[in-house]
Amino acid sequence: MMGPAHSLSGAAAWLAVGAVAAGVDHAMPWPTLVVGALICAGAALAPDLDHQAATISRAFGPISRVLCKIIEHLAHAVYKATRMQGDPRRAGGHRTLTHTWLWAVLIGGGFSAAAVYGGHWAVLVILFIHMVLAVEGLLWRQARMSSDVLVWLLGATSAWVLADVLDNPGNGKDWLFTDPGQHYLWIGLPIVLGSLVHCVGDALTVSGCPILWPIPIGRRRWYPMGPPKFMRFRAGSWVELKVLTPVFFLAGGGCALGALGVFG
Repeated sequence: MMGPAHSLSGAAAWLAVGAVAAGVDHAMPWPTLVVGALICAGAALAPDLDHQAATISRAFGPISRVLCKIIEHLAHAVYKATRMQGDPRRAGGHRTLTHTWLWAVLIGGGFSAAAVYGGHWAVLVILFIHMVLAVEGLLWRQARMSSDVLVWLLGATSAWVLADVLDNPGNGKDWLFTDPGQHYLWIGLPIVLGSLVHCVGDALTVSGCPILWPIPIGRRRWYPMGPPKFMRFRAGSWVELKVLTPVFFLAGGGCALGALGVFG
């Protein structure tokens, strides 16, 4: 799928988690709900780090462009090293390593560890990265028409304000993990979820997605998971723009109301 649909589906997914949490009497404080939705929206763009023309490659200027090149070469190398007899030869690494459940878990775990051990400044960096990506995904038209510096300033301001709100007692920095030293451990959850939602979205398209790697399926380790081919669509097609995008928007809105206890 394209960047806006990925981000919107990521935000909707975290709001759905919030609704479920409220249903089992472990409701998120509203700052955790909002921040998690924005992080998940940004993280839903991150698997395309292996694609040099993706939205994320432009998000941080030369830094993200160089990082995309490195990740693409790494992903291609891993593909070549682990492919089985049934896996085709390929020239690049797009939709390989970064489009797997293992990558999602490792990245989410890494960010959680950074938040716990790196303290306030690490949380600010994590929020800044994902706020910029959320702007690029959710407000992509405005982001394209404005300068990178303005997007970065918006991301930095949002990160600073949201981190300050979360730090207030009862506002969610210790949601789910309440023991001393575990504050912000939850921050990796929307990152894992966003990455997985991205993979599921790509699995709905014509090419599918090898989300189960490194688990072999038949003679293939990089099996492109997805529904039957007649149910798949091309990225950017009318199905994505006219059907799925409104569904994500409405589902996210309904889940947000449920997470905030409007239906309770």
